[in-house]
Formats: sequence, C-alpha cells, structure tokens
Amino acid sequence: MRVEQVTDPIVYHGEGPVWSPRWGGLRWVDMLAGDVLSLAGDGNVTRRHVGDVAAAVRPRRQGGAVIGVERGFALEDADGTLTHLPALWDDDCGIRMNEGGCDPDGRFYCGSMAYDKRPGAGTLYRLTPDGSVAVILTGVTISNGLEWSADGTHAYYNDTPTQRIAVFDYDSESGLTGQRTFVTVPADAGRPDGLTVDAQGGVWVALNNGSAVRRYSPTGALDEVIELPARKVTACTFGGPHLDELFITTSREDLAPSQDPLAGSLFLVRVDVSGLPVREFAG
Repeated sequence: MRVEQVTDPIVYHGEGPVWSPRWGGLRWVDMLAGDVLSLAGDGNVTRRHVGDVAAAVRPRRQGGAVIGVERGFALEDADGTLTHLPALWDDDCGIRMNEGGCDPDGRFYCGSMAYDKRPGAGTLYRLTPDGSVAVILTGVTISNGLEWSADGTHAYYNDTPTQRIAVFDYDSESGLTGQRTFVTVPADAGRPDGLTVDAQGGVWVALNNGSAVRRYSPTGALDEVIELPARKVTACTFGGPHLDELFITTSREDLAPSQDPLAGSLFLVRVDVSGLPVREFAG
C-alpha cells in the first residue's frame, strides 16, 4: 500500500483524526497548541483555537462538536459557538486530557495523563448528554486509543506504557467491564497510541516511535503493517466517501528541528477494507 503525504509538517503534536460527513470531511488536533484542524476538499487546512489543549474531538448529533480540552470538556454548537464546561480539576496538579471517543449510546469519553507522564496519574472520564461526568477508570498513565467494535459489544483501549491493547465488554447499563489483554505490542515495535476499528473487526493501532500502523485481526493476529516516513505515529481513522482511506497523524513532540523532517504531517493510505461511521455525541 502506498503512503501519501496529505499535508506538510504543519503541526507540533498531531492527534485524533476523525472523519464526519457532518463536518464535510476530516478534523484532527494539534493537541499541545490547543487547535482543531479541518481539511477541506481542495486540501486547504484551517485551524480553530479552543484552549490550552485540544485533546480529542467528535461530532455532535445536533451539529458542531464535543471537544476534550485541558481540564475537561467543551461544546461547539452548529453555529460555531464554543462553550467550556466546568473544569474537572484545578490547574496546579499537572494533568491534562489526552484522547477519547464516543460509545454506541452517544456518550463521550476522554482520558487524562500527567504532563510529566508520571505513572498512574491519569483517569478516564465519561461525559453524558445531560452534562454529568463519571469516572470510568483510575490509575492509568497515558490514556489513549478508545474505540468500539462494529456491533458495539466490545471496546478497545490503550494505556500506552503497558504496551498492550486492552479489550472490554460493553453494554449500555454496565458500561466498560471485564478488562483484559487483546494484544501485547513488542516494545521494539513502538508504543501503542491511537487506534481505530474496521468493519471486519480488525483493530488498527498507531505505533509511536515505531514509524508504523499495525492491523490486528479480531482474534489478535498481526496481519498488516503500514510503514510511515515519520517516527512518531500517533493515531489513525477511516475516512473518504467509502470509508476506505486511512488517515494517519504524526507528531514532532520533543524532536529537534533537524530530526524527522516529515514529522507533523498528515498521511493517507488507501486500504482494502472499510471503516465504521463515526459515533457521535448525543448531547
């Protein structure tokens, strides 16, 4: 499969790509700049600054978006009005939001991490459409890559330093239960970062410091490796009219200007399987 470079290296820490017909295409974040980026059909990219951190973004059913920001959540209305919800913690504890996604019932999850990446400082939160917030997991280090299976009965999740993709059982009332290991990623292959799931049940995971995206079959067997011309591969999502284009984000966090010249670019690979339509926030 041929890797196409969609943009120049225009971000510092690219993350969280999401394709939505409601938006007319792709959005992703320059996380530590606090910006949400949008890719137009002609290839032009626009930015919107939403706060000190833009951690994750998903479309809302009523239009606009839900956004994970540094210390909680923000809501974008269909007309572009941005409202920050009350912060979940004070600003002197060295914690920020990092990555998230929506469950089949329209609730938005976002997980946190410490700026200094200290172990166990992170928490996975869930925002419901009525604005209430629940704690789902505690004691995580770098909360990453959350997505549900096509039938909605399982969810896949990365706490990056564990080197594993975890899988949960899921139903509306119980939420995420029965956490167990789906795949352990060898340390020399890179660190599991963002992930997505295709219509056949395959799990695609970005490998930070691994210059690759891997696909694992529903049984956990490695069956595809896409190599990228940038080391810090951060996340991936399916997009395009037929959801058969894999968009891949990269980062140049902690890299010197002379290192990894394509880091911070957005890439695209046309694959032979389709993804799932994005799950939207019901609020």
